[in-house]
Amino acid sequence: MVQSTTLTKEVEAAESYTARIFETVKKRNPSESEFHQAVEEFLQSLVPVLAKEPKYEAAGILERLTEPERLITFRVPWVDDNGNVKVNRGFRVQFNSAIGPYKGGLRFHPSVNGSIVKFLGFEQIFKNSLTGLPIGGGKGGSDFDPKGKSDNEVMRFCQSFMSELQKYIGPNTDVPAGDIGVGAREIGFLFGQYKRLNAFDAGTLTGKGLNYGGSLTRTEATGYGVVYFTQEMLQDKADSLKGKKVIVSGSGNVAIYAIEKAHELGATVIACSDSSGYIRDENGINVATVKQLKEQERKRISEYTTHHPNATFVANGDIWSLSADIALPCATQNEINADQAATLVKNGVIAVAEGANMPSTLDAVAVFQENDVLFGPAKAANAGGVAVSALEMAQNSIRMSWTFEEVDSHLKSIMKNIYKNASATASAYDASGNLVVGSNIAGFLKVADSMLTEGII
Repeated sequence: MVQSTTLTKEVEAAESYTARIFETVKKRNPSESEFHQAVEEFLQSLVPVLAKEPKYEAAGILERLTEPERLITFRVPWVDDNGNVKVNRGFRVQFNSAIGPYKGGLRFHPSVNGSIVKFLGFEQIFKNSLTGLPIGGGKGGSDFDPKGKSDNEVMRFCQSFMSELQKYIGPNTDVPAGDIGVGAREIGFLFGQYKRLNAFDAGTLTGKGLNYGGSLTRTEATGYGVVYFTQEMLQDKADSLKGKKVIVSGSGNVAIYAIEKAHELGATVIACSDSSGYIRDENGINVATVKQLKEQERKRISEYTTHHPNATFVANGDIWSLSADIALPCATQNEINADQAATLVKNGVIAVAEGANMPSTLDAVAVFQENDVLFGPAKAANAGGVAVSALEMAQNSIRMSWTFEEVDSHLKSIMKNIYKNASATASAYDASGNLVVGSNIAGFLKVADSMLTEGII
């Protein structure tokens, strides 16, 4: 899987091992392309480690890492406002608990299936490891679509979903959070049902409201974090965000706060999007307007032009066709393919940092790397959300709340450390500048060494 002109026996053995693992994953999980993609990207990075340290193969670390500790699938029946019975499918993958309780978000979206959940959960193992905090990897969700549903319908669905999920979670076992389609409204309903069925325990969910155990800066964390990571990449090249033109895909939580922080650090975000198309505002996207449309009114991004007539809305447009210095994909997986990556390179992009989970295909990543574009992979660049979720857990444990400034300071420090760790690890394994390799190896080593210590479980 890794090519070299002078393959040693150790490297050949490591390549053979990763190839066998990947074939097993594909055979055991047929037609799960998203999960295959995540595993393939990860395995490609590990050959240098496995060649140097045969102990990981001897202990079957990859065999265990690529198989979830537990995969839970369940029926979610609920009743709509017209009295019709609806049935959705719920998921929770508890992938690896070597360094702490399972931690990862819940996604409510029609695309959610076993492959998506396993892909997200697998990535979460190493993302959580990179934060330096004691949390393992998990993920979950449902193919329920909250768009167009009334508050009461969302409440009834969440109550049914949590009635089953609550059997498998807890502050020292598995701590879910929000993700696509699961915001403050959904977390509130989920927590209310958990509390109804169990004793009040604020540490069971993160992303909660401030009145019942939530953390300041949690809403902003993923978006702020990806920009802090981008700033670290640029500073390492004696550059900064100041004066840069930025495009941000999406207009949800991550995108909104990535735009906000990019503006604070001197950049101008000229475009953002939703599934209907993108808006372009050369004066800089007005964050307050996007917050109003998306967080309060739940409207389409096209409405932005009503408030800012000088902006342009392009229906079903490709935001990656625009010229910019920096691209922050913050919408969903595989939103940038090789052709779009090539267009970004042609149009002058110098840095890409992933705010969504693996939004660039493997071929797209290769295009960026071949053209010396600074590239921050999702498991490193978007770790700010789960990092602050873990800080929320810490505050819940000590029954205290930290100020916005305190949490933001921790977040900055964590994102800086993630970058430094990934960069240093890449250099240590003869892949200087390759943050994909550095992030994968750094995340792997902490988890794998913990698994060695804990025995065969």
